[in-house]
Amino acid sequence: MAEHLKRRIGLGLLTAYGIGVMVGAGIFVLVGAVAGEAGVWAPVSFLLAGVIVAPTALSYSEFSTRIPEAAGEAAYVWKGLNSQALAVLVGLAIVAAGTISAAAVLRGGVGYLTVVLDVPWGWSIFAIGAVLTAVAVFGVLESLALAAIFTVVELFGLILVIWAGASAPSVIEWSSMPPPVWVGIGAGAVLAFFAFIGFEDIVNMAEEVADPERTMPRAILIALVVTTLIYALVTWATVRAVPVSSLAGSEKPLVLVWQASQAGDGRFLSTIAVFAALNGVLAQIVMASRVLYGLGKRSPVLAVFHHAHPKMGTPVLASILIGAAVISAALLLNVGLLAEVTSTILLCVFVVVNLALIVLKRKQPEAPFQVPMIVPVLGLMLSAGALTFNILGAL
Repeated sequence: MAEHLKRRIGLGLLTAYGIGVMVGAGIFVLVGAVAGEAGVWAPVSFLLAGVIVAPTALSYSEFSTRIPEAAGEAAYVWKGLNSQALAVLVGLAIVAAGTISAAAVLRGGVGYLTVVLDVPWGWSIFAIGAVLTAVAVFGVLESLALAAIFTVVELFGLILVIWAGASAPSVIEWSSMPPPVWVGIGAGAVLAFFAFIGFEDIVNMAEEVADPERTMPRAILIALVVTTLIYALVTWATVRAVPVSSLAGSEKPLVLVWQASQAGDGRFLSTIAVFAALNGVLAQIVMASRVLYGLGKRSPVLAVFHHAHPKMGTPVLASILIGAAVISAALLLNVGLLAEVTSTILLCVFVVVNLALIVLKRKQPEAPFQVPMIVPVLGLMLSAGALTFNILGAL
């Protein structure tokens, strides 16, 4: 079998992949929770969350040009902190986080599917998971092209939500616009921060990207900016059209926006949520399998995964293992637990990656794409703060 992945991905597909992973299925449920914290000022929370995550995204951008490898975070930690054991541990954490996140999205997406169609829940999880795993095995270009189609469908639905919210009669809270409560806006921002998790997946596609030194930073930054604007606009439309009290207790807040404007049942939004879930699951399977492939080069124990199919150019064994783990976790574990574990793992990784860049910039300041030293320092502080808030909130 071949040992090299094929460089078939350009800026367009990579950016679409990043946007699709970040927007994902979370936007269909998270808006209500953030509105419950920040009230009608929830759009500010999402903008603030984008600012909070930006330093870490910039740190990833520099690292992606220094070390364009599939096992992105693991390679960064090894290069910056000179610890092979910590590098493998971080890589496995990313694999676990991607697998758990995909399981949560798959479980939630099938929940939306059962609203639209009368299908058996368990068999639907198995069938959808198996088909998406097969797509991931078949080819990265095909996988990302399908993910891009899912992203377009999803964004179309969100544009309709923005239109519906803008055309609906404004609620009293929006018309009176109470003064901002910054404690609530801050709490909403920390919650919204988790909606931006996914930009880090882009770096793990580095070995399949044409001209990664130029393409990787641009894809990361474009995806972050676009996603931040989408979240802010969708949230603005939502709090304008639906009372905060209704949003905070709803698992499907965007359906409420459509009902406020069009008085329909919003079933089409459930359909779009299914596409969002398919997008998220496929993207995470692709990402996690690439990390496992990259770890195979760094750890003899995992060397069996460092192989790509000679014709398809994909890590077949790694993809099948990740797909099976996603299906199993989706069938067995609670969505809330899956999401909480994912967030905690990734925030720990963000802290370590920012620290690694601080150390590496002191030793080797030159890089194809550079950010000022204050960027990883801020990324470290903000990620550590969000992690602390997350842990304290769970106690």
